[in-house]
Amino acid sequence: MAFRIKLIKDDTNIDFMSVHKAGLATAGLLIVAAFVLLFTKGLSFGIDFTGGLLIEVKTPAVMQVEDVRGKLANLSAGAPVIQEFGDDTFMIKIPGREADEGLQKKMSAEVQAALGDDVEFRRVEYVGPQVGKELIGTGIKAFVYSMIGIMLYIWVRYEWQFGVAAVASLAHDVIATMLFFIVTGIEFDLSTVAAVLLVAGYSVNDTVIIFDRIREILRKYRKKPLTEIINIAVNETLLRTIITSTTTLAVMVVLAFFGGAVIQGFIYAMIAGVFIGTFSSIFISAPLLLYMGIRREAAAAAGEEAGDAVKA
Repeated sequence: MAFRIKLIKDDTNIDFMSVHKAGLATAGLLIVAAFVLLFTKGLSFGIDFTGGLLIEVKTPAVMQVEDVRGKLANLSAGAPVIQEFGDDTFMIKIPGREADEGLQKKMSAEVQAALGDDVEFRRVEYVGPQVGKELIGTGIKAFVYSMIGIMLYIWVRYEWQFGVAAVASLAHDVIATMLFFIVTGIEFDLSTVAAVLLVAGYSVNDTVIIFDRIREILRKYRKKPLTEIINIAVNETLLRTIITSTTTLAVMVVLAFFGGAVIQGFIYAMIAGVFIGTFSSIFISAPLLLYMGIRREAAAAAGEEAGDAVKA
């Protein structure tokens, strides 16, 4: 006999819609807080965006990251960012320095003097601030194009109201993830941008599952209030949401312990994004349909067409 753990009972009926206004209000507060802090405190941009020097060094085995950070705390350029990059290997990031060969040599000599002669310099690279500006622009374009593509897809598959609700939810996810980075001060770099876009994809997948179930229930119960239909849809997909979120979190937690400092920003963005995306799919995208004026008959008819296509 197979051993199974039942996380959610078949007759689960949590009234999510009774608190949907509180959920929407919370989302609104997070968005306002994100914009206020963005213009007052700002993100801690990594060297990918700010430009600067990258120095990779290999140290003796007895030297730990705390030792390296302590030795380099008084550099003339200010305290650098230190990351472990493998066994006894560290990445030293000195942001905001101009591309001058003499300055690079000076900074390398300063790092060498601080760490000692036993340190092996593996590479010294410069990232210009112009490249950082281009990367910021590219990241914004990638996000905007992704949102447009997602909205068009959901519009074609359902109705335009579903697409608007999904994009509003995704915008919240991205802004709330940025708020997490502003508050924590964790470095925001290219890997983090990739994680934010991945969070958007993760969230829209959960949202589409709930939308599909809403459409199926609309076809089944033509007269049932929309609030009840959304509640049924969220409850029926709750087990899938919990399993998906839990398995994703399990992988991210393992990577957080063993993945190394190079991908820490990516990991933290994913962990925060799982919670944010799950919250938004239940308390933002689905409840917004209550205020979007969806045409029940059209949605139900689309559900019938989809069901016929699957049977065919």
